[in-house]
Amino acid sequence: MSDASWHSEDAPDPINLGVCGWLLVFLRGLPLAVFVFSGLIVLLILRMIERPLYGVHRPVTPFITQFVCRNAFRILGISYLTTGELMTQRGAVVANHSSWLDIFALNARKRIYFVSKAEVAKWPGIGWLARATGTVFIERDRKKAREQTLLFQERLTAGHKLLFFPEGTSTDGLRILPFKTTLFAAFFTEDLRDFMYVQPVSVVYHAPKGEPDRFYGWWGDMDFAPHLLKTLGARRQGGVELIYHSPAKVSDFENRKALAAYCEDTVRQAHSIARLEK
Repeated sequence: MSDASWHSEDAPDPINLGVCGWLLVFLRGLPLAVFVFSGLIVLLILRMIERPLYGVHRPVTPFITQFVCRNAFRILGISYLTTGELMTQRGAVVANHSSWLDIFALNARKRIYFVSKAEVAKWPGIGWLARATGTVFIERDRKKAREQTLLFQERLTAGHKLLFFPEGTSTDGLRILPFKTTLFAAFFTEDLRDFMYVQPVSVVYHAPKGEPDRFYGWWGDMDFAPHLLKTLGARRQGGVELIYHSPAKVSDFENRKALAAYCEDTVRQAHSIARLEK
């Protein structure tokens, strides 16, 4: 995690797996690893055929990603619920960010491509998966802003749905941080503004019964491996809920700040209501 990561005032909850928990780690973890990496191998083989034929377009491999991510929740035993219609217009998706599980959750319903900070490409395991599934990596360098805008333009005009986490970091899942406006600026370029839409999505995690509400949250300096073990070893699992909101047309907003504020407010309101209802 970077220095810009969100940190809680309270220390992360201790992980106590016990004998039963370690058994569940094995019973869930082994099938999950085999399933995910088998899917990755199939994806990479098909991508070698797909890339020379279609270039930046990916008519087949996103379906593999979607299939793997949806069934990963079945293996984990985590319930998965989505509401709202998927955007059909060209454009981007923005969502709040709570955990590495967001990658599986958001890929499971919609064929999207994540936009992530360049450092993620170097993370063990996650970085490899991100590169294979077409993640767009960006550097926090103003000198490369024009280059990255052109990259966004290429992917968006090819029909890719790019997914951004405007908070810029993950949290404990109990709050929505202010949306950073920087990446929204790319949507207002002359070549994109008139056809671009942005669909806000609220990602809500419901903890297993008897566990803290922030059970699935992954933030600050928390390591990936312990959090993965905790998730695999949970005696009872909770659920994740995705709420897709109406797409917003970029040209209806005066500037990036207005669009970011609208998306943030939309995501926050639905997130608060969904958590209260549980």
